[in-house]
This record gives sequence, C-alpha cells and structure tokens, in this order.
Amino acid sequence: MTKLSFGAHPFLLGFDQLERLVERTAKSAEGYPPFNIEQSADHEFRITLAVAGFREDDLSITVEDRQLMIRGRQAEEEADRMFLHRGIAARAFQRSFVLAEGVEVAGATLENGLLHVDLTRAVPEPRVQTIEIGRK
Repeated sequence: MTKLSFGAHPFLLGFDQLERLVERTAKSAEGYPPFNIEQSADHEFRITLAVAGFREDDLSITVEDRQLMIRGRQAEEEADRMFLHRGIAARAFQRSFVLAEGVEVAGATLENGLLHVDLTRAVPEPRVQTIEIGRK
C-alpha cells in the first residue's frame, strides 16, 4: 500500500508546497530565543520573542516571499569586562515564520526585553465565479 503525502492528496490541488512549508516551519520551532504566538482578535496575531539584552539597533525584521525573518546580533562587548558567571545568553539568532497568504506585518515594538511583532490578516471578499461550459 502506497502512502500519499499531504501535498499529493488529490483533493488538495495547488497545495503541493504546503507540506514543505510545514516541514520548514517545524524545524525552526525549536531553539533560541523562546517565543509565543497569540491571537489577539479575529484577524490579528502577535509573535512575542524574549530578547533580553538586545536593543532596537541589534534587531532586524524583514519579510521576503511570505517568510518573516527576525534576526538579532549584539555589538561586540568591551574586552576589559570579566565575568565571574555568565548566564545571560548574548548569542546571535535568526527566527523565521512562514506567513499565510494575506497576512501582513502591522508593526513591531520592543518593551521590557520582549519583541512584539503584530500581524493582521486581510479578510478576502467572497467571490463566486461561473465557468462557461464550451463545446468542442
């Protein structure tokens, strides 16, 4: 018995890339920094990343081809500092999220060590299309 992959199911025409998107998203769901995704209203979402120690200038947010990319890189530290214990992570990071069609970034804020990225989803107008049946 042959197992059909999710994207190859006959009822999901045109969704062949969906399985790759799910796999790519699942791979990026682990690691640093930790994050939350919450729904704040019917068509509004918020991604919150814990970025303690990062300033606005250390962070960048880009969207390219429906992929939201959040990067953080702190400036080099002073060489004369000597740590007796270093428990606060200061490493660079890159987090990516695949955005659904119609989801846009509304804005971003940094407060109390948390980076909030607000997203909105445009509600498409219902559309009915009548297809003419032709003769050969």
